[in-house]
Amino acid sequence: MRQQFHRRARPARLRRAAFALALAGIVALAACSKKEPAAPAPRPVVALAVHADGSAMAAASLPGEVQARYSTPLSFRVGGKIIERRVRLGDVVKNGQILARLDPADAQKNAGSAQAQLEAAQHSLVYAKQQLDRDQAQAKENLIAPAQLEQTTNAYASAAAQRDQAAQQAALSKDQLQYTTLIADHAGVITAEQADTGQNVSAGQAVYNLAWSGAIDVVCDVPESALAALSVGQTAKVTLAALPGRSFSARVRELSPAADPQSRTYRAKLTLDNPGPDVRLGMTADIALSAPSPSDLSANSAANSSANPAASQSSSFTVPATALFHDGTQPAVWVVRSTDNALELRRVTVMRYNERTIVISQGLKDGERVVLQGVHTVTAGEKVHVIPPLHPEDFAS
Repeated sequence: MRQQFHRRARPARLRRAAFALALAGIVALAACSKKEPAAPAPRPVVALAVHADGSAMAAASLPGEVQARYSTPLSFRVGGKIIERRVRLGDVVKNGQILARLDPADAQKNAGSAQAQLEAAQHSLVYAKQQLDRDQAQAKENLIAPAQLEQTTNAYASAAAQRDQAAQQAALSKDQLQYTTLIADHAGVITAEQADTGQNVSAGQAVYNLAWSGAIDVVCDVPESALAALSVGQTAKVTLAALPGRSFSARVRELSPAADPQSRTYRAKLTLDNPGPDVRLGMTADIALSAPSPSDLSANSAANSSANPAASQSSSFTVPATALFHDGTQPAVWVVRSTDNALELRRVTVMRYNERTIVISQGLKDGERVVLQGVHTVTAGEKVHVIPPLHPEDFAS
């Protein structure tokens, strides 16, 4: 019986073994027939070859604004209610001209009270003087005790001190009455109004802003990349949009030692030489800075070359502002390598920022392809397929 059972089970085991062997063969064939995954297609990017448009030693140009060299807020030295304003925005004022007045009622009362106290103190002093003269005469005749003369002398000294105190208080009250009238301390132009008639103002609160007549500055904000080429005393050529065909010479008077925390630019002030009456405050200006000395250029070039070999080029390139990226805190652009069409992030030196373009003085070579759009979506070393812009004229300088 047992032998018969073993005879029936042997063919079943043989069938299972054959099935397993066939299944393993099928899996092996499928594994052998699997293909390697295809490499991803290069990403299309909009890029354009750049060409030199001039020498990098050309003067840098910055936008600016005409401002008065000195400008001060005007305020009352006492508080009160404004009852009159005699000048408005844009008015030309003279030194000593009345600009506004406060309600003088309270100041007049204080001045009157102080004057009355001064008169009372003056009468007390006169009486004390008379008493002292009498006691001194009687003391010579030994008609009064020495102690009485000492008391009279002390009373006279106290009356004199009270008179002096009252005189100072009366003078202060008189000054406060004068402070209710706002007077221009310099000739100039009213450039701002901060208070209106009927408004209650505190002491020191600005009512007007006065731009002094005389020296005129052109103020501009200098980016970090152009800071090395700027120094105090450097000359510049200034042109004004409102006065086409004319140019003015200026000299850098002041350069801020610290950058603005928001714009990260440095404020520069240039004094105009012989501006003339046509130059008005608030006009927009274009400042063409003179080229730095050759020694400064060679030093900057050597420093940039050590950090970036491509920075040794002496030509400038104008590219769209959309091509500008950053490498840390430094400006940079994406360059498509000609050998393998891979992207390279290249640090550059921006000489000038225009409305739609930037001028790069160092960091690029003639004929290199620069990515113009989508600079925030690519990565270094990425393989790309260069396509030209649909309208190349839109990217022209």
